[in-house]
Amino acid sequence: MTESPTRMRMREYATAFGELHIVSRALPEAKETHEGALHVYPVHGSKLATLLTLPSIIRKIVTTKGIELVSAQDPFEHGFSAMQAVQGTKAKLHIQIHTDFLSPWFVRGSFLNKFRIWLADRVLISADGIRSVSHRIKDSVEARYGRKVPTVSVIPISTSSVLPPAVPLPPHDFEFAFITVGRLEPEKHIEDILRALALTDHQYQPGLMVVGEGSERKRLEELTHTLGLSKRVMFLGWRTDSLGLMQSAQAYIQASAYEGYGRTLIEAALSGLPIITTDVGVVGELLRGYEEVLVAPVADPAALAVHMVGLVADSASRIELALNARTVVTKYLETQNITAEEIARDLARLL
Repeated sequence: MTESPTRMRMREYATAFGELHIVSRALPEAKETHEGALHVYPVHGSKLATLLTLPSIIRKIVTTKGIELVSAQDPFEHGFSAMQAVQGTKAKLHIQIHTDFLSPWFVRGSFLNKFRIWLADRVLISADGIRSVSHRIKDSVEARYGRKVPTVSVIPISTSSVLPPAVPLPPHDFEFAFITVGRLEPEKHIEDILRALALTDHQYQPGLMVVGEGSERKRLEELTHTLGLSKRVMFLGWRTDSLGLMQSAQAYIQASAYEGYGRTLIEAALSGLPIITTDVGVVGELLRGYEEVLVAPVADPAALAVHMVGLVADSASRIELALNARTVVTKYLETQNITAEEIARDLARLL
């Protein structure tokens, strides 16, 4: 755990910033740690308890350690806690936005997400600096809040262009294997992919590998059985070798209602896969519809099915889309130098 990619990245940030204090909700066994410039304070308890206690914990660290800047990983619960913590202090408030929370799909059917937008409306106008991971988010924030918020900087999620070795897919009888990777949560709309698969013509019998875990897994497995897809869908659970598995599939598909960035799309392109996706994240600003990816509307299984059949039937289109996507993404990553130092410079503007 100590040598996890996240911990190593945090060490890099701590070195670049000079000192980094991280306050985060954690499992009961997590302990407070101090490693040179990196200090980690786990907070135990329920989400509600954490929300109530975070401001006082953060404020204590700010005042005792002379913290100059507090950065929250979202404009919702964490952002609200950070906003409360810095009130009456000299610390600046910085907000990160990793989710396209102004997408109409973000609030659909979710009271919690409606409440989160209420929080964001108060947090963002109090921020001294804002970082988003895509221009899609930046544009929507500036359109909603205008001059009430500071200029939004765009620093994408760091993605390595170096691929791990390919990993064979589990034994299967699919003539053509689609793969999707991500959390099995409602906003990912995995159900739409399953319904699309059920609509594919009997002449084309593609299968689907689902990599990921989440609250929707049991329901999705039951739906797979109901749709008669038990022999055409494999749930692989959470895998640390998902990028290796991706390279052994024939195509990538996702049906998310919203994404902040969509790193799996970048990884699928690097893996040389033709991609079917909804219009989310970097789609449009990096990966263009019918040039590098096939794009379907959100919540439209029929449109996904048309694209699936098209890819299976047309090898020339598969090759062209995959080549175009990999070329665009490779060039894009060559121009990106998302380091801890760059993020430090972005934060330093506020000081």
